[in-house]
Amino acid sequence: MKTNFVNLTLGLAFTAGAVSCQSPKDNLTFEHQGDTLTIVHIANPSKYLLLPVQESSDEGQVKLDMGSAADTEMDVRLATDNVEYYVPFALSQDASGATVTIRNVAADALCWDSIKVSDTFDTTNRDKFRPVYHHTPLYGWMNDANGLVYKDGEYHLYFQYNPYGSVWGNMHWGHSVSKDLVHWEHLDPAIARDTLGHIFSGSAVVDTKNSAGYGENTMVAFYTSASDKNGQIQCMAYSTDNGRTYTKYEKNPILTPFDGLKDFRDPKVFWYEPDQKWVMVVSADKEMRFYSSQNLKDWEFMSGFGEGYGVQPSQFECPDFVQLPVDGDKNRMKWVLIVNINPGCMFGGSATQYFIGDFDGKEFTCDTKPEVTKWLDFGKDHYATVCFSNTGERTIAVPWMSNWQYANILPTKQYRSANSLPRELSLYTQDGQIYMAANAVKETEALRKEVREVGRLTVNGESRLEELVPDTDGAYELSMDITPGASQRAGFELLNSKGEKVNIYLDMKEHRLVMDRTESGITDLGEPSKFNVHEKETDNHRMKLSVNYKNDFALGTWAPLSLCKGGTYHLDVFVDKCSIEIFVDGGRIAMTNLVFPDEPYNTLRFYNEGGEMKVTDFMIYKLGL
Repeated sequence: MKTNFVNLTLGLAFTAGAVSCQSPKDNLTFEHQGDTLTIVHIANPSKYLLLPVQESSDEGQVKLDMGSAADTEMDVRLATDNVEYYVPFALSQDASGATVTIRNVAADALCWDSIKVSDTFDTTNRDKFRPVYHHTPLYGWMNDANGLVYKDGEYHLYFQYNPYGSVWGNMHWGHSVSKDLVHWEHLDPAIARDTLGHIFSGSAVVDTKNSAGYGENTMVAFYTSASDKNGQIQCMAYSTDNGRTYTKYEKNPILTPFDGLKDFRDPKVFWYEPDQKWVMVVSADKEMRFYSSQNLKDWEFMSGFGEGYGVQPSQFECPDFVQLPVDGDKNRMKWVLIVNINPGCMFGGSATQYFIGDFDGKEFTCDTKPEVTKWLDFGKDHYATVCFSNTGERTIAVPWMSNWQYANILPTKQYRSANSLPRELSLYTQDGQIYMAANAVKETEALRKEVREVGRLTVNGESRLEELVPDTDGAYELSMDITPGASQRAGFELLNSKGEKVNIYLDMKEHRLVMDRTESGITDLGEPSKFNVHEKETDNHRMKLSVNYKNDFALGTWAPLSLCKGGTYHLDVFVDKCSIEIFVDGGRIAMTNLVFPDEPYNTLRFYNEGGEMKVTDFMIYKLGL
């Protein structure tokens, strides 16, 4: 086999916005063994090998070669002819040299001239659409929230994370912590992809009773390992340092599908007090399966739920299972099974539904007929909703703010995806039915930095407010009561100087709340593309159900006003650089949609059709961290 050696000595200079090399002594040697295998030898390694990424390239396989069977390849789209951004690949620091094996990347690719070494990696924001106050990864790809747990004054937010690119792949558990659900500290990834597979979604608990034998109050995480070789299997890891690092259980997996099911993932574990046992809910294709355990390691099947229920046929994913009082009455408790489904939802792609009923420690019984569907959020960009464990009487959920139809092509590069605002869940009755409300947590009030009190407005036709927030960076909250009166349509547009706008209105003829983003800015994200892996739907119902459908991004979503008491509607509208979240009447309606305007919306135009619209208690808050 022909071997070609190329030596590259790196200097200190690096382009603005990336990372400068810290040590001139760091040398790289590229050993091209044929056209698609390269061995990178690193003398006196720095902390990172900086890998140049081009998202349109095919995946190469990058492995830090330590000579161990545990060495794991990571999939990286190394630059072929254009460097879009860099990602850090951690190197071993306890040796005089390091060896990295890279497969399936051509010997003449641009990446070999662009690979760098450094002791640092610059995470300064370089994306115009990065949110001001929503949680995002520092860099790389993020999807589902995982392992949400509260312990010792900290909320732990783990999440599906790719540290080697801003599209899906290399699933790890990323990790952020917060003391107030608003300000987040980014920590190192907690659980890394390994030889069993990608680290898919799951949950975490505080083992107060030492059920697993690792000590009282140990944090125990449950996750799916996924690979072509092993399928989807449930695994466990534990942490004795408040969730900073995890040790994987030496006898993983702890649970495999008894019927060889391909889609078997996302374990949710909780303590069931009446029977003094642990319960696990696992997504099993188009149903949820319930298991029980005494020691968190050995699990016994109990029952299944879901066949024929809700939106069918759709993949059931990311379950959660919580008990809540109805209308605040603790003598009237109900269980809620949260089911995230994809694809084929109301407006296309992914969304979150829920089922209310009873649980006897073995089986869940739903109160409604199989064909009844209840949505937790009526936007397009609300998915993988799961709840924190160990929060006492509060039930706090965190959704992923995206949709699988276009998640991989959002107009950002340094990072992709954000979480919506944390939401507190509750149950209420309306017209004899029980529904779940999802309202922004009260902690969001800490985001309010400045206030403009508008007070009252009476609208006959239209009324404009210019410069909603002085010197805005696109982060504010609108709080108001709207009484549509005899109006057939009553609402407002958020606009910018480019003519881009979002139309939010009460359609009293159809009795629904609508958010239309067809003219919001960048809207071609709903067109077919290489990464729209979930774009196919079983039918065209999303085109018929959406308002003003143009493509799978450019459309309007809506929610039935019958969920509210009517007459006057209280709206809390949270606007950030790339998102709008609406909460009506304390979360009886929640609606979450992404937007990508060329510049922030900073003008509001109230309007109505017929009758007279009244706006009262109108407050505008500038938001920031």
